[in-house]
Amino acid sequence: MKTPVTNIADLRELARKRVPRAFFEYADRGSYDESTLRENRAAFDRLRFRQRVMSDVDHRSLATTVVGQPISMPLAIAPTGLTGLQHGSGEIHGARAAARAGIPFCLSTMSICSIEQVRAATDAPFWFQVYVMRDRGFTRELIQRARAADCSALMLTADLTVQGQRHREIKNGLSVPPKVTLRNLFDIASKPRWAWNVLQAPSRSFGNLEGRIGGADSLTTLAQWIASQFDPTLNWDDLEWIRELWPGKLIIKGILDAEDAKLAVQHGVDAIVVSNHGGRQLDGAPAAIDVLPSIVDAVQGGTEVLLDSGITSGQDVLKALALGARAGLIGKAFLYGLGAGGEAGVTQAIELIRKELSVSMALTGALDASHVSRDILWQR
Repeated sequence: MKTPVTNIADLRELARKRVPRAFFEYADRGSYDESTLRENRAAFDRLRFRQRVMSDVDHRSLATTVVGQPISMPLAIAPTGLTGLQHGSGEIHGARAAARAGIPFCLSTMSICSIEQVRAATDAPFWFQVYVMRDRGFTRELIQRARAADCSALMLTADLTVQGQRHREIKNGLSVPPKVTLRNLFDIASKPRWAWNVLQAPSRSFGNLEGRIGGADSLTTLAQWIASQFDPTLNWDDLEWIRELWPGKLIIKGILDAEDAKLAVQHGVDAIVVSNHGGRQLDGAPAAIDVLPSIVDAVQGGTEVLLDSGITSGQDVLKALALGARAGLIGKAFLYGLGAGGEAGVTQAIELIRKELSVSMALTGALDASHVSRDILWQR
């Protein structure tokens, strides 16, 4: 008898069985000792709700807006690298599922399917996440391609100019495109459905980079490529240059300190994403949800605040809203759904979170996801 999927943890377990270890652990694990990865979960678990009763909660609204875009619930799919190696055409499946659910999808620079491939396969505009490369000409070209694809927002990731070491990527010999070795031959052979989907996809390498930066496909690990190409000189002055190239909505992802949040407001960004990169960068950094209140207080409404890192349920989303976030972003939860069941799995992940959010709002007396008070959280 097939076990029903009732939460994101169930999707994670299915993805673990269906995706080759190197790619599953790329999505699942963190940097160094993974203390921040664990803390992201523990911090959400420490927060408790106030249960309220005898209040009419029949007419609840999950709808809100993010950077001026109406969305059906306060959730977006975060940019994730190597998405198309969790499931063939993964970026396309994610974008389609998000559009159908009425939430934003953000495509990563490090995607397998290119900007153009995702645009050709989807009807709704999506966001594009950009890393600044040492080759600024190439970064300029990426932004121009995002404009040509009518992307509705540009997300600049600020916390990956130097990569924190992820031990599992090295141990697993992560390569793009995937290479068959004696070590992983059995693992890949035992997952024929995964292999078939990847082989049918329009791209199996870095779609946005293919044929543009020499040697990217031949490196044995993603970390080596990042170390040689990502630009550690990125600073706040570069925002003026980016603004000249991108007149649309601009989001900065990777803010984890109130002082950086204030600087973002001073530079006129439309939103910031409070994030520790899902525990994949600075190990030993605090959980994103723990620093969220101080950042919300620091920006004083000068920009929208979103939260990424650790969201795996609708209850996590509600806790983020209560602490001042406009919406939450899911990365791992999205990839678990994708790895478990492709586009249908992504839809399932989104709908699990939607239902959990709606039920938890009802039981705390919250009626409007765009105006959630800190009062719904229990204080000792």
